[in-house]
Amino acid sequence: MINDQQKRLARYAKALGHPVRIFVLQTLSLQSCCYSGDLTEILPIAKSTLSQHLKELKDAGLIQGEIEAPRIKYCINKENWKEAQLLLKAFFDI
Repeated sequence: MINDQQKRLARYAKALGHPVRIFVLQTLSLQSCCYSGDLTEILPIAKSTLSQHLKELKDAGLIQGEIEAPRIKYCINKENWKEAQLLLKAFFDI
């Protein structure tokens, strides 16, 4: 049977499945927060493409966004980030 931990691990793994999302998570883990516009300046991708990647990370619960009109500030969701780390470690330690 598939349990809740396996479902959460799969959700996190899916979100980690693209190099842009890995870059975003690494960038956010090194600082407290970042505005989407700042990421657009760093990454050579369209704003709409970045928005889709941020949405995927947010839907997985790995990041959270706070609207500060007209910008959105993104931060690591520390609780879920820690859970993802623990689940991935447990998976690879099998």
